[in-house]
Amino acid sequence: ASLAAIAGFGTVYVSFAPSDNGRPAGPEESGPAAGGSETNGGAAAGPLVGLNNGAMAPLLVRPKPLDLPEFTFAGADGKPKSLADFRGKIVLLNIWATWCVPCREEMPALDALETKLGGKDFAVAAVNIDKGGPEKAAAFLKETGATHLALYTDPSGKLFSTLKAVGMPTTLLIDRDGKEIARLVGPADWASPEAVAVIEAAIAAGADSAS
Repeated sequence: ASLAAIAGFGTVYVSFAPSDNGRPAGPEESGPAAGGSETNGGAAAGPLVGLNNGAMAPLLVRPKPLDLPEFTFAGADGKPKSLADFRGKIVLLNIWATWCVPCREEMPALDALETKLGGKDFAVAAVNIDKGGPEKAAAFLKETGATHLALYTDPSGKLFSTLKAVGMPTTLLIDRDGKEIARLVGPADWASPEAVAVIEAAIAAGADSAS
């Protein structure tokens, strides 16, 4: 039974592997959220190059900002939110669920990152995709000590497929113009020095382009 459980656990994590990891997009994959030629090697360009190491080794850096399809999720007041509400900020969009064990493990780190860098230039938007009302998600944030993260939910679950997530958690780094500049599938230590360096580089690059 133990061996079967271990095998099942391994299967879950294999399914989390990015489907577009290190290969260029074909003609049928062009358009919003299609797989690019991002790798951990030399294909990518821009301010994040060389920063996907250590705790951020799994980070896939887009060779150029990628347009995203339109999507919405609900704020704590139940009203719809979109990337337009974050325009001008770097956004770390995290897709999670209460039944996702790795999500529980990384939530305190996301909270710590928001505490350290959140403000006029940056925000963590952790969006829960559980079915039903927001009560379960709110309780989860409280249990994990994520007191600095806003409550965002997508009970429709459409966000997962719209953004072509392939596992949970999935996290997108989005620039000030609402375009994806990096993606990480699976849990990560977002409070690590490497993660902070990635976010600070994205903030600095966005500030330079805005000026």
